[in-house]
Amino acid sequence: MARDQIAPTKSNLFRVKERLATAEEGYDLLEQKREILVMELMRQVEEVKLLERDLDARAATAYPALKRMLVAVGRERADRLARDIRYRFDLEEKRVAAAGMTLPGLEIRMPNAELKYSPANSFAECDETVLEFFELLKICTELAAVRTIAWRLARELRKTQRRVNALEKMVIPTARDTKAYIEAALEERERDSFFTSKLLKRKAGKE
Repeated sequence: MARDQIAPTKSNLFRVKERLATAEEGYDLLEQKREILVMELMRQVEEVKLLERDLDARAATAYPALKRMLVAVGRERADRLARDIRYRFDLEEKRVAAAGMTLPGLEIRMPNAELKYSPANSFAECDETVLEFFELLKICTELAAVRTIAWRLARELRKTQRRVNALEKMVIPTARDTKAYIEAALEERERDSFFTSKLLKRKAGKE
């Protein structure tokens, strides 16, 4: 394993020990964060699956309703009725708390489902189609909001995992090897100094 190319001094040993302690503490905190992110992401993914199931179920009733309406009203008349229908949908970013963080999310405000055309020109099939597709759109907006949070969590999880890997595979092992090298060098230096001192004392005693 590689180590830092620094002089084996006591001051450098102190700095390496501090760096190692900080890295190990950071690793523990990031590992906890990673686990929380994984749990929250799994929860969001499950919510996405439920909404996708609801979306499929609603689509299975909305599109047949549309076909029935086209058969009953006719495509040209349905097109004329649809041209005068306008709804306002408000879309804005909002902050969402998830996994102990505040993430940018999505908020979509749906208008109320109103029948915009004259009752004289209305058919039961038209009313049914409007209501069906409003419900379908509501699920789509909910799904978009949840997917946005899931995507943000997944991105944060990838960043956290990269940091965990860097600490685990590079920073901490390098700091440990550097610490061991400096400690071994200092111990060897102390032994050399001790033996040199004994030799000098022996020589001084013989004189």
